[in-house]
Amino acid sequence: MRTHKGVLWFLAWLAAFFVALGSAQAADQGTAAEAEALVKKAAAFIKANGNDKAYEEFTNGKQFKDRDLYLFAYDMTGKNLAHGANPKLVGKDLSGLKDPDGKMILPPLVEIAKTKGKGWSESFKFRNPVTEKMEPKVVYVERVGDIFLGCGIYKN
Repeated sequence: MRTHKGVLWFLAWLAAFFVALGSAQAADQGTAAEAEALVKKAAAFIKANGNDKAYEEFTNGKQFKDRDLYLFAYDMTGKNLAHGANPKLVGKDLSGLKDPDGKMILPPLVEIAKTKGKGWSESFKFRNPVTEKMEPKVVYVERVGDIFLGCGIYKN
């Protein structure tokens, strides 16, 4: 009987450990609400500070980066204006960018910005800056004047 209770206690502890581990891993990822909030904060930053200062902060600063969340900005043709995870993309026309499965990335984001003004994209694969792996991602975009801002969440 004693061994049985010991095994049950151990199994209960092990289950609790894995639940806690899963919660800790989930806490290391940004949520949809946090991504939307970051975009709204960025839109207010642009309005208060202008595009150039905002693009510099989005790309090289720290206040628009949180775990796997980061800000990016594009014009309506697909030219990257700011990128919090990869500064090498700034200034490049990424309108033809595809994920590893051949899915177009930018045209659907531009379409949401142009037609709806804001909203969530469908899933595509993109490099997670924390794990360095290609992972499914959805992006929240919001139009600000003649550009749009975005922040995505990874769904690994």
